[in-house]
Amino acid sequence: MLIRLNVNEKVYKVRVEPYWTLVDVLREKLGHTEVKKACGTGECGACTVLLDGKAVPSCLILAVQAEGRKITTIKGLSNGPKLHPLQEAFIKYHAFQCGFCTPGMILSAKSLLDENPNPTEEDVRSAIAGNLCRCTGYVKPIYAILAAAKMIKEHGK
Repeated sequence: MLIRLNVNEKVYKVRVEPYWTLVDVLREKLGHTEVKKACGTGECGACTVLLDGKAVPSCLILAVQAEGRKITTIKGLSNGPKLHPLQEAFIKYHAFQCGFCTPGMILSAKSLLDENPNPTEEDVRSAIAGNLCRCTGYVKPIYAILAAAKMIKEHGK
């Protein structure tokens, strides 16, 4: 099947099999290796992308299901050299160590902040609950997300 995928505001035409997952097409066919592939069962959050603004595990979405929808990866958050406030906050608060979970965690946080610009710590914990991290203990990412919410409120996106 020939489908069109809108990834980070760029439209790709790609030939896929109907059973190929979005994560596989993003990584293997389109070169978006910033989308991590890990569990393949939707449990770890490493492959999280925004699909029409909502955080989803791309290993559970068929590529054909994403046709005509807006897909955003971690690279799609920045505007050239200008980082998104979430990306800036993760750097400022040292909210990552190995970095494998970071793209998915930031995209989950982005989805949360788009829906709820004034989250509580519990809201943040709930939003990133599907993003497994073995390095950080979640404390610094939670601080970073709350700080980003404040930055966005004060300075805009």
